Amino acid sequence: MPTLVELASNHTELHDDDIAHLTALVSEWGMLADFSFADLLLYVPVAGAGGTNWLTASQVRAATGQTLYQSDLVGEYADDTDRPFIAGAAQSAQTQKGEITLPYLSDPVSMTAIPVTRIGKVIAVLTREVSTVSGRRPGQLERTYLSIFDDFATMIATGLFPFAGRVADSSVAPRVGDGVIVLDGGARVRYASPNAVSALHRIGIRANAVGQSLAELGFAHDAARASFERREPVVEELDQEHDVTLLVRSIPILKRGARAINVVGGVVLMRDVSELRRRDRLILTKDATIKEIHHRVKNNLQTISSLLRLQGRRLATDEARAAIADSVRRIRTIALVHETLSREPGEDVAFVEIVRPLIQLTQESLQSSDRPVRFEVRGDAGRLPATIATPLSVVILELLQNVVDHAFAEGRRDGVVRVFMHRDAQDDALHLRVIDNGVGVEEQFEIAQATGLGLSIVRTLVTTELGGTIAMRPATAQDRKDAGFDADDGVAGTVVDLRIPTDTAR
Repeated sequence: MPTLVELASNHTELHDDDIAHLTALVSEWGMLADFSFADLLLYVPVAGAGGTNWLTASQVRAATGQTLYQSDLVGEYADDTDRPFIAGAAQSAQTQKGEITLPYLSDPVSMTAIPVTRIGKVIAVLTREVSTVSGRRPGQLERTYLSIFDDFATMIATGLFPFAGRVADSSVAPRVGDGVIVLDGGARVRYASPNAVSALHRIGIRANAVGQSLAELGFAHDAARASFERREPVVEELDQEHDVTLLVRSIPILKRGARAINVVGGVVLMRDVSELRRRDRLILTKDATIKEIHHRVKNNLQTISSLLRLQGRRLATDEARAAIADSVRRIRTIALVHETLSREPGEDVAFVEIVRPLIQLTQESLQSSDRPVRFEVRGDAGRLPATIATPLSVVILELLQNVVDHAFAEGRRDGVVRVFMHRDAQDDALHLRVIDNGVGVEEQFEIAQATGLGLSIVRTLVTTELGGTIAMRPATAQDRKDAGFDADDGVAGTVVDLRIPTDTAR
């Protein structure tokens, strides 16, 4: 379905500011429809050879009443029964009322056509359409809500609604059904809906609110006062007693006078968000607890690493000391992941924030003066869950250590290892390539047949824990060129390609 902006931009001569005004109106009209108990449609003018046609640019159904239209009318033009009222409202800049007929209804439909005015110019027409058949007399709530809608209709026709400024977020704003308090020009309560009265009771206000000011009730006075003074809606969240949190939106009712714009009343919408805020607090508490756990795990791993280093100093053989040093590096890699998770919200982590310090750790622990190697990281793996980030970090460490141990001959001083990462949205996987400009592996090399501990760890983690694939082969001239190496420098190089699924269902 086309949007209001698309229809207005493609079919009308409205300026961008006019379209923005209509967009702001549409962002508010769920509230208007609920106050009117009716369908609302927005028509924009489309110039044609036979005169002005009226295109339905947006539509909303009321949550408080039954709709007349089971199908969407957006993108359709007004028919002959609608057009006279719409055109009359646009030409006179006055609200027009009358009856129209729908082919699938036996009874007529009441239409109210309201000109949408901006800076003294009618830019669209808003219609309220409701069945004329009613089985009962409207009660006080319905009469009050219809009166509020009439006030907003007057504001729309005189260019005072919607309000200028940021478009409201309708997903969190209180709705009419949540509770309504109607104020007079002095901010005294003129009417409170049953749901509003129930909300007041939950926060301990049991006195009859009608006739009292919000200050006397001790409720939402600051929000109402600010909205009256600033002549714009004000949203405030109130933490009341009894662990009740109310989200309050105060909207002033304005009237254009001879010399000034006056505030003649207001509407306060309220929504009980106590359960939502309780869940938010639980999530924050849980998040803080998880961060603390990661922090403690990191500290414990560092303690184990320190103990192993102490143990390594007491060993007599070089082979045993090397084995302890390898274990220390692996533990420090896992500790690095937990340290990053302790600073991140949730259980996902920006993987590049792990890889960069991991590269630094590798340079500090594996470098030797006779074979200096430069490590580089390119690309971004995005955010990964800890269940992927932890084993993948160990895999990268083992691959880098394997390169340092086997790729460069003693005395080689221009060794470079580059790690490339990117996420593929099509197969929902992380692709990682490690390429060096070293001596390269043999053509018949198969990582599945490798017996070394490091590559065995890599193969097990990738294929078993990560559910991915790994291939290790000599680099081609194209590989070296793609990686930024000199393709004709006489060295072979090795490529390791990893594919790690990142879908949550795995």
